[in-house]
Amino acid sequence: MSERWDPVRFKGRVDTLLADFLSREAEELLAIDARLRPVAEQLRAAAGHGKRLRAAFCYWGWRAAGQPDNEAMVRAAASMELVHAAAVVHDDLIDDSPLRHHLPTAHIALRAAVTGHPRACAAARSLAMLVGDHLMALAGQLFATSGLPASYLARARPMWGELARELIAGECLEILSTGTRPDPGVSLKVVRYKTAKYTVEQPLLIGGLLAGAAPELRAGLSAYGLPLGEAFQLRDDLLGLFGETDRTGKAGLDDIRGHRPTTLLAQAWQAALPDQRERLAVLLGRPDLGEAHLREVRELIRALKAPEQVEDMIASRMREAVGCLGGLDMPGQARRALTELAHLATDRHH
Repeated sequence: MSERWDPVRFKGRVDTLLADFLSREAEELLAIDARLRPVAEQLRAAAGHGKRLRAAFCYWGWRAAGQPDNEAMVRAAASMELVHAAAVVHDDLIDDSPLRHHLPTAHIALRAAVTGHPRACAAARSLAMLVGDHLMALAGQLFATSGLPASYLARARPMWGELARELIAGECLEILSTGTRPDPGVSLKVVRYKTAKYTVEQPLLIGGLLAGAAPELRAGLSAYGLPLGEAFQLRDDLLGLFGETDRTGKAGLDDIRGHRPTTLLAQAWQAALPDQRERLAVLLGRPDLGEAHLREVRELIRALKAPEQVEDMIASRMREAVGCLGGLDMPGQARRALTELAHLATDRHH
């Protein structure tokens, strides 16, 4: 690679690698039975979108420790995108989200494969669950067969266990908190464990561990990665409610309809007067919400200044993250790339 990092070129490398890997896996499924085609197609499509931020953070954890560009490392970093693909399939299933990247989510798309099944919706959901499970298994397979030395992989293996445990814990905490009284502390814990750690901090640390990074550098990468991961998810909360569907590719009312414990909702609830809380309580969790309700919720949350509060939280975490980089012993190219990645992760419109 050239001295200046090109995120578009890096994304292309990861896209090509994942497409080839998942196509081969889809063919293996079809070799078992042609009836598995709908499942194979969902597997092939599962990692077809995204900016490849998780792979990039893993890669730059490696480069921050002074290691050079390496195709085997790109392959290992790409496994982070399969973790994300698995989490997305499961998350959409848990939330019963109908749309992702302007396309039907896996459990919706798979309904066509079970037409005539006595419990078609449940069967489609079961198929989607298994697709998500297989994607997580494939993430481990891609990592293990990346081509990096076994001794390098062994250094990072414990972090894989931590990543899986904390991702599952975050998903469980969100389920257990859904429908309860909105609470900023609970919401931030869900943000941290469900998204922040596996999006930024843990990929960075896996890259650093693969490279043999010193404990001081790993601590610095954590200090950068955790607040940045939180800022990433806080931006996602804002886009979830205030982003336009034609840009985000997701339904704007998902979080309100699902009564999810987002920080945006918790901040609004905390600031609301009794009559405003009463109105929010009426809207939260209703399955029949439409565009008029979306406008009402947006107006109410704007009136409570919750978006500005969340923007302040994003900005402060962004400053904290980037501020950590100056004191770390790493190549200048890595520092510049991680600074650019911080902006890519938080200055998003979709």
